[in-house]
Amino acid sequence: MTDPALELQPEDALRRVRDGVRLLDVRGDGERAAGMAEGAVGIGLAQLLADPARWLEDPGVETGLICASGVRTRNAVLRLRALGYAGVWSIAGGTRQWAQAGLPMTEAQESPGFLERYSRHLLLPDVGLAGQRRLRDARVALIGAGGLGSPVALYLAAAGVGTLTLIDHDHVDRSNLQRQVLHSEADIGRPKVASARDRLLALNPDLRIEERPVRLAASNVEPLLAGHDVVVDGSDNFSTRYLANDACARLHLPLVYGAVERFRGQASVFWPGPDTPHGCYRCVFPQPPPPELAPNCAEAGVLGVLPGLVGMLQATETLKLLLGIGAPLLGTLLCVDALGMQFERIPLGRDPECPACGKGSAGNSYADLPEVCSAE
Repeated sequence: MTDPALELQPEDALRRVRDGVRLLDVRGDGERAAGMAEGAVGIGLAQLLADPARWLEDPGVETGLICASGVRTRNAVLRLRALGYAGVWSIAGGTRQWAQAGLPMTEAQESPGFLERYSRHLLLPDVGLAGQRRLRDARVALIGAGGLGSPVALYLAAAGVGTLTLIDHDHVDRSNLQRQVLHSEADIGRPKVASARDRLLALNPDLRIEERPVRLAASNVEPLLAGHDVVVDGSDNFSTRYLANDACARLHLPLVYGAVERFRGQASVFWPGPDTPHGCYRCVFPQPPPPELAPNCAEAGVLGVLPGLVGMLQATETLKLLLGIGAPLLGTLLCVDALGMQFERIPLGRDPECPACGKGSAGNSYADLPEVCSAE
């Protein structure tokens, strides 16, 4: 066989493919979701280069490679030819030039808007099309649309989490605007869930926003949180924090915790189960501090960017849980000192006698605590 050129124009490549030459689309799964050249077979470039003999039947057999623009495949062809695979060639301009030439392609697996909006996610092997669809189908309950809830909601909405349930009874106040970036001057006096809804839908109109303009209480905590995949605690008071923890432990839901005060913050993931050493919030903080020692919202203060920092950590942990990737902060309390920009990881254990997740906890009832707030 005559050694083919290093690169072929798409029209020439199509003729070769129709004559029986194998064509490998080496883009990622997410990229291929937009459609593939007629006759192409999908195989990731890393897989191909890791074990060429598995995908290339014989070093002398002609095989075409196609990527998005032709850059990756041209470099791959040089490497493969150096290994003795003289029959491989690349398509000049890749899938982009193939499509521009009007050559036949398979149908896209999602809408153009979906593929364009999440294109950077689709490039990630740990996300890809399957992961992005998983985010679209996910339901996240966000307790609080304030300082912590603002960055969490914005980044989850941007990432494509399909349904966000916003739980907050409060209204927007001018003093909120220093840190609660979901809201603006024009929103002062509006319910926070309504203001947040408008901002999030302006960012991503494909979202489903469920507004719950109520305070989390012993009487409603289970109905509000049940049916979600993850619960994010962006609250500013201990009563809500303990209720959310106790309900998540009983419902077997992961709780993404965050808290801030002045220049310091914390984040963790609590998800106790029968076969895990990881405990819940009560395992770490069995009781709230007495009211006279708890920081007061108006007096303690908080650096405006700190909730943004901790909230972004919460959003990251939420996406990891939904996608099933990485190592969530289970069994770890991540503490941040913004003034020194220092992070500390504190290992956490589990209390076997914990009233929320320990033995004998199933029959315990919920209780509203005195309304003492932190500085969120």
